[in-house]
Amino acid sequence: MAKLILVSSDPHQEFELGAINTIGRHPNNSVQVLDRIISKEHAQVFRAPDGKYVLRDLGSLNGTYMGGVRIMERVLQEGDEVTLGSTRLVYSEVDDQQQSEERVTISPEMLESHIRQKIDVVSSREFLPEKDIYDVDVLRRDYEKLRVSHEVGLALSLEVNLSSLLEKIMEKTFELMPADRGVIMLMNPTSGELEGRVVKRRDETKIADEEIVLSRTIVNQVVQTKTAVLSSDAAIDSRFSGAHSIIMQGIRSTMSVPLLFGDSLLGLMYLDSQIATNAFTEKDLQIFTGIANQAAGAIQNARLAANIEEEAGVRARFERLLSPNLVDQVVAGSLRMEKGGENRIVTVMFTDIRGFTSMSEKMDAQAVIAMLNEYFEEMVDVLFNHQGTLDKYVGDEIMALFGAPVLLPEDPVNAVACAVEMQKRLREFNRLRQMRNDAPIQIGIGINTGEAVFGALGSTKTMQYTVVGDTVNVASRLCSLAQAGEIIVSEDTHRLLDNRFETVELPPARVKGKAAEIQVYNVAGFVADAPELTKPIQAVPPPGSPPPGSPPPGSPPPGSPPPGSPPPGSPPPGSPPPGGPPPEG
Repeated sequence: MAKLILVSSDPHQEFELGAINTIGRHPNNSVQVLDRIISKEHAQVFRAPDGKYVLRDLGSLNGTYMGGVRIMERVLQEGDEVTLGSTRLVYSEVDDQQQSEERVTISPEMLESHIRQKIDVVSSREFLPEKDIYDVDVLRRDYEKLRVSHEVGLALSLEVNLSSLLEKIMEKTFELMPADRGVIMLMNPTSGELEGRVVKRRDETKIADEEIVLSRTIVNQVVQTKTAVLSSDAAIDSRFSGAHSIIMQGIRSTMSVPLLFGDSLLGLMYLDSQIATNAFTEKDLQIFTGIANQAAGAIQNARLAANIEEEAGVRARFERLLSPNLVDQVVAGSLRMEKGGENRIVTVMFTDIRGFTSMSEKMDAQAVIAMLNEYFEEMVDVLFNHQGTLDKYVGDEIMALFGAPVLLPEDPVNAVACAVEMQKRLREFNRLRQMRNDAPIQIGIGINTGEAVFGALGSTKTMQYTVVGDTVNVASRLCSLAQAGEIIVSEDTHRLLDNRFETVELPPARVKGKAAEIQVYNVAGFVADAPELTKPIQAVPPPGSPPPGSPPPGSPPPGSPPPGSPPPGSPPPGSPPPGGPPPEG
């Protein structure tokens, strides 16, 4: 299991790595480091598709260093030391589980076992009602169960890292039990075989890689019957097997108990004592069983927490690229994102803002980024609503896929419906921009359907699922042909639309990379509402200009007489003045 070891703290702290891990001062980070020089979210360690872990600086002020050199991104290797401020972290891939597996052997030949006591683990969890207790020994036994459960529960509370949890379980077991050696084995969910996960010795000065041999007879008894077993094991010298002679190489007292969560067997715990044959008693077996009952619940919780963390990591990686229902399929495992390539039929869509360069030249950098983020938010929402996949952003351009990573029956229809909805959403979006006196955004869209290569492309440092091929190139060229408000589709896409859209056949177009001209179409909208969807986008008047419909500057107000006409109420030309003709003489 890969982990980061905080070596600048005393004692050292270890952090087991999940799919995505963040490092920083904020408590929400996977690895919180209380160093004032470190940013709140300083760096990230994530698992690449090839299984390697990659360290990436998140734009921190004081930087991330390896070997004295500031880095932005680096694939981690065993023993790499990372420096952030005054904090030092070491990356380790040492597999403690593999080491434990190599030190634990289940053998049918080397041991002769004598079972002295058995306990039904399931029934041992039960407590008699107070009114049914008449035996003081029963009361003492139940009290002991509660005491052990309480002590183990306190020791294991809130620990969700499985490796650390198993270590704590064994440490607490040695506090409560007079054992010389102990083992925790967990069931591999894939192979169904027991695997050693933790090996502990009371005397740590003894040989660390000393092999611990478990009797297959005892292991089978524990696994198959789900009982706790107290036994004595004796090693057999194979040199005397023909004479049926047994040389006791060290008679030991052993206890083996199943780790049960409900009716599910998670593994087993094993203790032995090399002091004497009867080192353990029935009471010891009862205490050990109580420890195992508590440990099984903690192990199950740790596994659930790891699954949740893994699911959250996968979801975080893909929810920015895939529609929510596709993310659910990836997380559930029904949709696999395999490394490698395959040929498949896809529909590729490109959208591009018209006049973006001239727009951006009149805006500061922050305003440009704010505008693009607001625009992308609207467009990607539409994309996901139509089962599309966000492939990438290229400046102000969006590349989207339909048919990758998952094929749907109506990918071309979904793509064109998405484009129509994008233009409609953009008109609504521009009305809001007009109210803020912001210039409207206008886009052209190009769509093409055909065979392409889909797969994970990139280096060991960064991988991306995408499609490549002539189909992609043609879609990009069609986007370049599209005017503001237009949706240009190829003949290959058009023939798959099942007459659901109002389209206008355009003159054949010559695109880069094609020797012959290709037939293209402009999509006006759905057949039922094409007139509404093809209304032009009105430009926004510059700030300070009169509202739409107002007369030109300098013109008389509405209802006023034309220039040169007499004031209102004056007599027509040539008529006598009011009150009759002037007096004579």
